[in-house]
Amino acid sequence: MNDVLSEVVQILTDVVGEDFPPDARIGPATTFGDDIGLESIEFVALADRLRTRYGDHVDFPGFLADLDLDEITNLTVGDVVDHITERERAHVSASGPSAAPSEGDR
Repeated sequence: MNDVLSEVVQILTDVVGEDFPPDARIGPATTFGDDIGLESIEFVALADRLRTRYGDHVDFPGFLADLDLDEITNLTVGDVVDHITERERAHVSASGPSAAPSEGDR
């Protein structure tokens, strides 16, 4: 989780840019609404950067689509990290053993 957390924090810092609160300390409990003040256009940029970094299987837009406005406002960095981690595990499991060549293919 720490690697994903570090990457999400870096992506988030890049997306927000100079508007990033200078005294902000980002951790799993940091909210996108109250703590960072992420704007809707920045959510779009974040989704694009996450897709670029982790691939389509992470489906951040789909994750957000299942949330209501209050849930999006209260979304934390940890929620996003958990989503990415779960989707990464599912992706590896789905493509794991079947992706390896069988004995007959060697």
